[in-house]
Amino acid sequence: MTDWLLPTVFAIFIWWFSTGVVILLDGLPHRTFRWSLVISSALALGALMGLAHTASQTTVAGAYCAFTCALLLWGWHELTFLTGWITGPRKTGHTPGCSRWRHALQAVQVILWHELWLLLSLSLLAALTWNQPNQVGLWTFAVLWCMRASAKLNLFLGVRNLGLEFLPRHLSYLQHYFRKASMNLLMPISVTLSTVVVVWLVREAMTAEPSSATAIGRLLVATMLAMGVLEHWMLVLPMNPSTLWRWALRNDKGRSDPPDHNPVGGVRTAAAQSSGQSGSGASKLRIPNDDKLLHARSA
Repeated sequence: MTDWLLPTVFAIFIWWFSTGVVILLDGLPHRTFRWSLVISSALALGALMGLAHTASQTTVAGAYCAFTCALLLWGWHELTFLTGWITGPRKTGHTPGCSRWRHALQAVQVILWHELWLLLSLSLLAALTWNQPNQVGLWTFAVLWCMRASAKLNLFLGVRNLGLEFLPRHLSYLQHYFRKASMNLLMPISVTLSTVVVVWLVREAMTAEPSSATAIGRLLVATMLAMGVLEHWMLVLPMNPSTLWRWALRNDKGRSDPPDHNPVGGVRTAAAQSSGQSGSGASKLRIPNDDKLLHARSA
């Protein structure tokens, strides 16, 4: 039982803690971003070296190390995006009144450089571990990339919980590309396919030699994928996802204010409310419900 419990608990803890650290660092004042990026870049470089070193190892320690290194590299990518260092060529909301297809194209433009860097890192990991016995790091990074891409698509198509409390002020324009809805057609497919893969990985771990690097590695990857499935459920269930990382959200000075519901059923940010009260020329943002497109209008 311990052979199964330890890798599962380890993966859940490192998923929860590393996510919280990124949220915490992103909520600090902008003057701290430079040091956060310098330190995380050094850790990412060390993670790449660790992944190259453990690629040929078939030990349990090698599996844990590769898994941890993949998460460190992923954390670097997340931090570079959330601090606004690597995002995309477009840094504004979508064009008011544009078609749905143009809206989708502009949504790609706001995250394009970030996605290309992720694909470059995934390709680099594939090259480092090519024909090597330890593929845990590559699988972990691939799972994180697939689940994050799925989450972004679901946010664009429409979910109940938009997670605006996690969004920093300097990326508030991303709200233009979120849509509020109870459900979308992609969500059941995302959850079902991911759950099937989780079950397959667990069965593969069960058929491997107990306590072997193969069994541990598959359990680590399966648990991380299961956490991705949980994150998808948190997008649509009537719950507050921020509860899991309340400790990391204490410093919220650099974050977008959480939205509230206006009388006509939309969701309006507190920043938009304050701009309306003050009579300034700032843009107001409304996140739509159901099939209404998100739009911006001048105050």
